[in-house]
Amino acid sequence: MLDSAEIALRLGVATAAGGLMGLNRDLRGKPIGLRTLGLVGLATALAVMLAQADSKGLADITDATSRVIQGILTGIGFLGAGVIVHRDGHRRVHGLTSAACTWLTACMGIVCGAGEWRLVLPALAIAFLVLLFGGRVERAVHRLLGGSGEPTTASEPTDSPP
Repeated sequence: MLDSAEIALRLGVATAAGGLMGLNRDLRGKPIGLRTLGLVGLATALAVMLAQADSKGLADITDATSRVIQGILTGIGFLGAGVIVHRDGHRRVHGLTSAACTWLTACMGIVCGAGEWRLVLPALAIAFLVLLFGGRVERAVHRLLGGSGEPTTASEPTDSPP
C-alpha cells in the first residue's frame, strides 16, 4: 500500500512533468499550456494509480467495472472536445484547460466510485494549485524571457478566472 508521501510524490511529479511540457508548448506559441498539460498529467497518474491499486488487491475493480471506466474516459473525451472553441479564423484556441478539467473530474469521480479516498484529496489539492497558480507562472516566465507577460496563445482567456 502506498503511503501519503508516495501518493503525493507520484501525483505531483506527473503534474509537474505535464506542466513543464505545457510551458514549453506555450512558450513556442502553441495553443496549450502549463495548466492544461499539468491537469492531464495529474488525471492520467490518478487513473494508473487506481489500476495499480486494483492489481495489488487494494481496490475491487471487476472486468465490468473496468469496461465502464474505459467508456467513461472515452465519452468524457468527447464532452471535453465540445468545450474547445476556435476563434479568430481558427488561429486561437480556447477551452483546452476546461476540457482537461472535465477529464480530470471524470478521473476523480472514478477514483471516488472505486473508494480510493486516499488518492482524492492530494489530487484535488494539486489540481487547485495548478488552476490557481498555473497562469501566473506562465505569465511570469513570459516576462522573465522578455515577452509581454502574456502567453502568445492562451488555452483560456487570460482575463477569466482559472
